[in-house]
Amino acid sequence: MKIALFGKNIIENHHSFLEKLLQRLHDLDCHILIYEQWKSPIETIRKSGIPYDTFATYHDLRSADYLLSIGGDGTLLDTLPLVHNTGIPVLGINIGRLGFLSAVSRDEIETVLDCIINKKIMLEPRTLLEIKSDDYDGYKFALNEISILKQLPASMLSIKTFIDGEFLNTYWADGLIVATPTGSTAYSLSCGGPILMPSSENFVITPVANHNLTVRPVVVPDSSKIDIEVDKKAGKFLLGLDSRITSFSAGGKIILKCADFKLNLGRLPDRNFCTTLRAKLTWGHDIRN
Repeated sequence: MKIALFGKNIIENHHSFLEKLLQRLHDLDCHILIYEQWKSPIETIRKSGIPYDTFATYHDLRSADYLLSIGGDGTLLDTLPLVHNTGIPVLGINIGRLGFLSAVSRDEIETVLDCIINKKIMLEPRTLLEIKSDDYDGYKFALNEISILKQLPASMLSIKTFIDGEFLNTYWADGLIVATPTGSTAYSLSCGGPILMPSSENFVITPVANHNLTVRPVVVPDSSKIDIEVDKKAGKFLLGLDSRITSFSAGGKIILKCADFKLNLGRLPDRNFCTTLRAKLTWGHDIRN
């Protein structure tokens, strides 16, 4: 079985965990693939005799059976351009902080590997957003959200929004978030948006610090085409696809729609979205219960 390992930063207190992980994968006779940018720090902690290959792009990764994302939710979001439409299951091993997507702790790595080998990992297909714009040439898909944000601290954006050609609203706000069900527990949630179950076939449109307090988040079917126009008087604004942020010129049209492929997010068989919500949002941690 071919297992890919992806991560960004390795700090000293991660060394023993990663050394244990590499040794266990080797003992299980797995073919190990390591993200190219991890090669140098991995070499400092790798036991001799444990072979591995490296990957740097989507094309290098296509033959993997699983990808383990080692870090937090931000690390897992960065796996999307690498996995793309391959269907490779991604499992998040949390060595970060909150960990909604990377919901498995480092102490459970033996359980994770056992479930992988015995084909007991459960898969949750997660909806993705796709952006279409003549002015955007970066990676066009997002797992959590696509956001429009003001670039200047003292400014406010005027954001005209249409759903399937029907005018919805002009948002006077610091920004606008279009979130997937996966992203409903991320930036959108912090701006007052609702929590959507992962299997919900919806997107949520959530304003950021809207000037009109009667304007609330709106849930729309994920079959909708969402057209967004930022008033050109803004000059520049920030366009965010998950953690990938670029400066964008106002005045053009941005079209958002559901992608034609999904990301397979892996989880342990005894976990589900509800258990993650209770754990991460500390629901039920009340003296009355």
